[in-house]
Amino acid sequence: MEIKAVFRENRSGEARCPVGRFGPETAKRARRFHEGFPEYQATPLIALEDLARRMGVAAIHVKDESCRFGLNAFKVLGGSYAIGNCIAKKLGGGLEGLPLRELLNGNANGKLRGLTFATATDGNHGRGVAWTAHRLGMKSVVYMPKGSAAERLANIRALGAEASITDLNYDDTVRLARTESEKNGWILMQDTAWQGYEEIPGLIMEGYTTMAAEAFEQLGGRLPTHVFLQAGVGSMAAAVAAYFAAVGGEDRPTVVIVEPDQADCFYRTAAVDDGELHAVTGEMRSIMAGLCCGEPSPLAWEILRDSADCFVSMPDAVAARGMRVLGNPFGKDSRVISGESGAAAFGAAIEILTNPEHVQLRGKLCLNENSRILCFSTEGDTDRENYRRIVWDAVI
Repeated sequence: MEIKAVFRENRSGEARCPVGRFGPETAKRARRFHEGFPEYQATPLIALEDLARRMGVAAIHVKDESCRFGLNAFKVLGGSYAIGNCIAKKLGGGLEGLPLRELLNGNANGKLRGLTFATATDGNHGRGVAWTAHRLGMKSVVYMPKGSAAERLANIRALGAEASITDLNYDDTVRLARTESEKNGWILMQDTAWQGYEEIPGLIMEGYTTMAAEAFEQLGGRLPTHVFLQAGVGSMAAAVAAYFAAVGGEDRPTVVIVEPDQADCFYRTAAVDDGELHAVTGEMRSIMAGLCCGEPSPLAWEILRDSADCFVSMPDAVAARGMRVLGNPFGKDSRVISGESGAAAFGAAIEILTNPEHVQLRGKLCLNENSRILCFSTEGDTDRENYRRIVWDAVI
């Protein structure tokens, strides 16, 4: 399967990106907040020992986010943390003084009456925003792009959100959510940034550091040599890359960013390397719906520009293979149910390790018997019909 890769030489000189903002101290604050929800527990880190031996590497670990808060995806970490900070600000205090227990018990302060949070989403982020708003007694409005799965829409509506599927692509749906929020006085909870809208996307990224910190702790404080991360608008990838850059310093892992070839805006931006962001427009036909974002978040690029080493553009078949390998483990390894976007980075790692066509890429990444690979399965089967179609029927 053909994949394209472009490298950036980022290991010399001082990083221009604010990696410290997403380091251990931020992760501690975010995790303390998340621990305030009764549903919180660290998601498992799966050691695929038999697969690692078969692949000829020292270790392969996959963080299984299908267990997160019962929502089958990691996205709630960012949305809940940003909402918590916004509510604390409305109450005139900091997050550490947020009466989370009272809010969870339905005792909302009068200052919060009528508060509505809005967002655009393919599914997982919107579900996290809707879940948090519902748990805290707030309202939510969710817009979804054309082609979004009916199951994902139903899951969001089941949480009390006003949700609908538009006839727009993802980036235009973001613009719709922005316009409607400004018109109606809603608080926009978007995980991508633009000029004048950086605070909330930054908070969402801070929320994702809980996931990175859990993984590092579960690894016994030993850094992986390679971290493969999938990118949509790039917020998760940037937050995790920044966390490991802050923890590892000069010894940070090699970071590989993975995108569908139908929405490879970070790959294009890195390849052109002219100081500008390069978007993908029009319809983006990929099974990796959660990654079909044509416009990179400037806040994410500011970090990935300096903290990522390789950007990969790949076809759907690579993600589909990742889903099948995780769902049909080798030897005595544990099974991981991973959706189309969730398995993307893992699929890229397996493709690079096994396909003879990528031997040069494998060598340039220094993937060998000493490599310890970390991937994040960011979603389970959030579209179960499509998951079965890909894994059972092998349509891709």
